[in-house]
Amino acid sequence: MENTRYDYAPIIRRKPLKWPDGARVALMVAPNIEFFHIDKPIPGAPSPHLPDVSGYALRDYGSRVGVFRVMDVLDRRAIRATVLLNSDVCERQPVIIEEGVKRKWEWLGHAMTNNLRIQDYPREEERAVIRQVKETITKATGKAPRGWLGPGGADETFDTLDHLAAEGFDYTCDWGCDDQPVPMRVKSGRMLAIPYQQGINDIRTLFYGNITPESYYRMVCDQFDTLYAEGATNGRVMTIPLHPFVIGLPFRIKYLDKALEYIY
Repeated sequence: MENTRYDYAPIIRRKPLKWPDGARVALMVAPNIEFFHIDKPIPGAPSPHLPDVSGYALRDYGSRVGVFRVMDVLDRRAIRATVLLNSDVCERQPVIIEEGVKRKWEWLGHAMTNNLRIQDYPREEERAVIRQVKETITKATGKAPRGWLGPGGADETFDTLDHLAAEGFDYTCDWGCDDQPVPMRVKSGRMLAIPYQQGINDIRTLFYGNITPESYYRMVCDQFDTLYAEGATNGRVMTIPLHPFVIGLPFRIKYLDKALEYIY
């Protein structure tokens, strides 16, 4: 089956992308702020049993402690986060929302909970789920989300982009196919794919990949160095995906701080 959502466009044959004020790189620091239900399996977790106490408790640590460490680090650099938000957080952990609103964070839809993927819902309910996520986040934050990332990352059906556009979303982080925004074809509305580089995703490197925090720090810096050099002639996007229950642990947080200090 051919991919008809976007055209093949090699970066060496494109018109150069120019960011405002001569910037070379558009940086997006993207915490995934998620809610997990103790009576549902955690996708990808090693335990097949419920309750998965260790898996649940670690993720709950991110919501109770880790996310506020991440806030402190971003505050030191005056960075406004772009948050991938499970809408259940709005109702179950409202203090996180209150603190993010104070900081004027940008809120993106990230489904209801990370216990369930979009494919787990009946096909006929998918658009209603997306609409409920949008309405819940809008009510809690005062602003409708424009962006989306599927739970688990790159989690879509063949209809998801069309449903998102129909519900007023105009960019997605699911398609990590480029270092620049990519126009996507949808049945109505407008949709851009914003680069979301999985190579420096903390959950894939530190959590599943067993990369040391020092190596993670070097990876983020190296990623920036390459994109910054290339951005001199053709602008780039750099996204730093974060999870409070991963990067927010005491022995890791300083390496995020060091990486942001290097970039800034």
